[in-house]
Amino acid sequence: MRYKTIEDIEAAEFLISPPGETLSETMEAKGINQPELALRMGRPLKTINEILKGKASITPETALQLERVLGVPAAFWLERERNYQLELAEIREAREMLEVKDWVLQFPLKEMKELGWISFTDGVVDKVNSILTFFSVSDKKAFDNYYHQSTYATAFRLSAAKKKNPYAVAAWLRQGELQAAEIKAPCYDTKSFRNALETIKELMANEQDTFFNQLQNICLKAGVKVVHTPCLPNSPACGSTRWINDSPLVQLSNRYKRNDIFWFTFFHEAGHILLHGKKDVFIEGLEYTDEGLEKEKEADEFSKKWTLTPKQEQEIMAEFPLTVEKIKAFARKYTTLPALIIGRLANQGLLHHSEGWTHGLFRKISFE
Repeated sequence: MRYKTIEDIEAAEFLISPPGETLSETMEAKGINQPELALRMGRPLKTINEILKGKASITPETALQLERVLGVPAAFWLERERNYQLELAEIREAREMLEVKDWVLQFPLKEMKELGWISFTDGVVDKVNSILTFFSVSDKKAFDNYYHQSTYATAFRLSAAKKKNPYAVAAWLRQGELQAAEIKAPCYDTKSFRNALETIKELMANEQDTFFNQLQNICLKAGVKVVHTPCLPNSPACGSTRWINDSPLVQLSNRYKRNDIFWFTFFHEAGHILLHGKKDVFIEGLEYTDEGLEKEKEADEFSKKWTLTPKQEQEIMAEFPLTVEKIKAFARKYTTLPALIIGRLANQGLLHHSEGWTHGLFRKISFE
């Protein structure tokens, strides 16, 4: 954007020169007045007057006529008109951007810039331009029309219900969409993905530092895209599942940076893919209607089955009191994480996360 401040805009409005000014100078140099030019071109005098005042555009037909009458190439007049119209549009757009200052400031601009999602200077116009470019829309009205009626409508509705920033959630979802667009995936195969969960369960239990790349590759072979998108302030989303162009996308934020939460969230999202429809949009961390809550419960049960079944949980509870070694042994036996066992027992009220002896069983996950 050339015009970033009100001073820039006002200066441009003062200095802008319509093609009519160049035409007037050329006529003066040739010694031709308006009536004569109109007669030579076979055009109404009113049309010539409007072109000179910038009220009418120079069309290709007019440009050809000017070339014959004045000896100045038609391409010159068309380029002059094109540049003038473009500058007018840029000035008008910059003014419109200044008017939506309150809107753009609802986005977590600072954090989005630090993450490299957008780039801007301190000017409002530049900030608005960066957000519109990020979301691939032409203006605020287009943003409202498109994003309030698409996948993102869910984000705006659910975020508002939980009094969180819907614009932060929308930005997080959009970044995941952009990340997914960079990944080329084969056609989704339900059977392959379901079978892949066994391999992923083993990957989870091994707790390797390079697990995420392996997780992405395993899922991709089944046609499922998995991306990590850092969370934003006032965006409670820790995970999301949705279909984009017939490809399922699992987007994870690692919001709590804990291995048990990360893996439970992943299997929860996998459950949405295998259990629910392509038109459904799920954003973990937001509040749902009764229908949405039922699907969330189903995904929770799916995740429990893959991380620690109810039967396995009962077998562990039968061994109370527990020790670190007992929990590690059960984790090896059931191909799961000690942290997931602790988390499950804590949810049952049988343990508390604050108990000192359990702290070493939780592992921090970081993608930085």
